[in-house]
Amino acid sequence: MSTAVSAARPPVPAAAGTAGDVSPSGSPEPGLPASRRRRVVAWVAIGLALLVVGGIGAAVSTASQWASRGVLDPESAGPDGARAIADVLRDHGVDVRVVRDRAAAADALTVGPATLVLPDAPALSDDAVQGLADAATDVVLIEPRARTLDLLLPGSSPAGANPGGAVRPSCDLGDAGRAGPIAPGSVYHRPAEGEACYPAGDGFGLVVTQTDAGRIAAIDGRTVFANDVLADDGNAALGVNLMGRHPVVVWYVPGLGDTDLADADPTLGELTPPWLSPVIVLLLFSALAAGVWRGRRFGPLVTERLPVTVRASETTEGRARLYARARDPLHAADRLRIGALRRIAGRLGLGPRAAATEIADAAAAVAGADRRIVRGILIDDIPRSDADLVALSIRLRDLEDAVHAAVRPERSPR
Repeated sequence: MSTAVSAARPPVPAAAGTAGDVSPSGSPEPGLPASRRRRVVAWVAIGLALLVVGGIGAAVSTASQWASRGVLDPESAGPDGARAIADVLRDHGVDVRVVRDRAAAADALTVGPATLVLPDAPALSDDAVQGLADAATDVVLIEPRARTLDLLLPGSSPAGANPGGAVRPSCDLGDAGRAGPIAPGSVYHRPAEGEACYPAGDGFGLVVTQTDAGRIAAIDGRTVFANDVLADDGNAALGVNLMGRHPVVVWYVPGLGDTDLADADPTLGELTPPWLSPVIVLLLFSALAAGVWRGRRFGPLVTERLPVTVRASETTEGRARLYARARDPLHAADRLRIGALRRIAGRLGLGPRAAATEIADAAAAVAGADRRIVRGILIDDIPRSDADLVALSIRLRDLEDAVHAAVRPERSPR
């Protein structure tokens, strides 16, 4: 055996995914093939991306829900909420009860003199709104609309918005006089029987009418009682004066689920003809049947008899031609070395996980060859051309023959 030039390079890895392959580097094969590890990492990344997107969607949904419920909500601490005025009323000894159900609001108003704080309630009928107002001693409308004004303060209606800043009460209502000037938002026409304060533009920022039990007041609460403007001018004082006249404040927050309106609009099922649903079901079954008929069969591959028998030598020659066309003698040498290492390890009785260096040292000891030369043949030498590859294959064959002759001297080399 001739001596070849030794070059330092990384050990040649064994074929991935083969339990019996011996790695020339001496390290055992990893638990999962590289392709499977990449698939696992890809699925984990997809799962994390879905979790991130779901979290962002949940945060956006929560923010939207908070915004829709936060306007003048007595339990909302946002800029549009009304938690600050509710806390101020509680500091003055007023029992503020936040209810989100019409029946609960009606029950809370029966405990005694109470003030009903009522925002806009488009989901309630006129009778429901009137029933709540009749059960209360005082009513404060903090989001009055045309329907509510016409129902509870006859003669009053929206009159636009305040064109300027803070204005004085300019009325005989003591609660407004003690509070001082405010900057109203929407303004309203004076009711037929009642008082009007804070004149601005074509209307008034506060309109009040007396009832047999108490009084009903209407004011734009968003520009006066919201958290972000409550500390301005006399807003807080006016809120306490209007809402804190009685020991209990029932703050009703209506919702769509609390409606008593009958849905008179026809549903989609009522608008469609009766034959449409059976036709849709028939089309779905037809599409499913066509998919089964034209679809491919999913399952394990079926072994089929080949029309001709391909000899193993032809397969080997075809793979050799591919290696030669690729001009990669190092890859071909690695395949030759892996096979030689496996065969030598079997003849020497070494286990399947024996390192390439262990196999090379054992082969050198058995064959009586220089350990450095054997390592060069099995691990280190790098073929640069086809001629080097042929020479390496001959040396591998000679090494195997020497090991075989040393292990079983009674048999001639193959």
